[in-house]
Amino acid sequence: MATLPLQQNASNSGRRTFALWTILAAQLMLQMDFLIVIVALPRIQQELGFSPATLSWIPNAFALAFGGLLLFGGRLGDMIGQVRAFRLGLAIFVVSSFIGGVAQTPEVLIAARVLQGIGAALSGPSVLALVTVMARNEAERARGMALFIAVSSIGASAGLIFGGALTEFLSWHWSLLINVPAGMIVISLIGRLVEETRPTPSRLDIGGAITGTLGSVALVYGFIHAAENGWVTPGCILAFAAAAVFFATFYRIEARHKAPLLDLGLLRNRSRLAALVVMALIVGMHFSMLFMVVQYLQRVLGLAPLMAGLAYVPLTATVFTISHFVPSLISKTGPRMLLVVGSLLVAVSLCLFATLDQTSHYFPGVLVPLLVHAVGIALVFVPGTMAIMQGVPNKQTGTASGLLQMDQQIGGALGIAIIAAVYTMGAEPGRFVPGLPVAFYAAASIAVISAWIAMSLDRH
Repeated sequence: MATLPLQQNASNSGRRTFALWTILAAQLMLQMDFLIVIVALPRIQQELGFSPATLSWIPNAFALAFGGLLLFGGRLGDMIGQVRAFRLGLAIFVVSSFIGGVAQTPEVLIAARVLQGIGAALSGPSVLALVTVMARNEAERARGMALFIAVSSIGASAGLIFGGALTEFLSWHWSLLINVPAGMIVISLIGRLVEETRPTPSRLDIGGAITGTLGSVALVYGFIHAAENGWVTPGCILAFAAAAVFFATFYRIEARHKAPLLDLGLLRNRSRLAALVVMALIVGMHFSMLFMVVQYLQRVLGLAPLMAGLAYVPLTATVFTISHFVPSLISKTGPRMLLVVGSLLVAVSLCLFATLDQTSHYFPGVLVPLLVHAVGIALVFVPGTMAIMQGVPNKQTGTASGLLQMDQQIGGALGIAIIAAVYTMGAEPGRFVPGLPVAFYAAASIAVISAWIAMSLDRH
């Protein structure tokens, strides 16, 4: 295992640990940003004039740019060096966070969210790549990956907590502006703590980046358009047709390009491919749950933004705690069993959420399924990530990391779009609860499909 030397004193474990946590702090910030403004959606809608259906573009504009360009970001890190790519992307992220934080119109906010996604896509893959190559042995690699997974897993719910606090005590603008000082600190520290990785120059696959991103955008737009206008409208059909064309073109480009954005060989491993599908499905159902429940907490239970965010503390704490123990379980059972059990627990939790109504309370109505859900995703995210990254050569860690995070971001965006579209089928004007059962039962069905797919993984 190659080791990334730390400047001045490679044997200084304290310095190495500080470097690791600096990198993980950036990962937490990037993961939080997907849903950090969700708690503030009602206030953003009132202040900037978003329609109810277009509100989903606030998280999805970020997720689409992030997910669509992650492969490009991963490849860029391999080409120019992971530290350089990390700092470049984080700088774009900081600037766009400031623009979004001072936005006064829906158009400016959405544009800023797109730029945030671009910055996150350039820096995000380097996080896991640096965590991987910094390890001096397999034990350090396993610990570093477990921490990365734990931080990534709690990022979305932590975003809801911090977003609620900032919205309650300051304003929704600060849910974006907070990234400016935090990002500047990380940018200044990382260059001093970690030496650059060895670049592997090659041609950039611009065609793959464009077609992959446009395909992702078209696919999610189709579901969002269906939620607002119906499934058989010309706009919806055209969006899905465009997505199919872009993805087919992306595949042909990658198959023929001498230096493809995505090495299709990474997808020929059956277990890796199955793990990618499972992760996309469960992340999608996880994010859709967060999206729906946070609105239930505010619109039905009447919680203020801060309390709605704090309602996710049990989820965050449970995922973080269990993630520490999962690596030892993987060594005993292998990833397949944990992925199956975790997916089924997620399905159970979503069925419990489907029983929420106007008379439900936080305990036990929300808290019990929330805890079941937390255990389920902890049992999916850790083994899923390890199954995807297992056997990847060091020179492809950036690309594989980009593939993993693209899988999660696009899965999250699609999950919200799909479940929001299903929700509208049972929704009633002026009432929030009637659409919840069909939405959550649909999500539970998808989680069950995930468990079935997980059965195709190798036993160890």
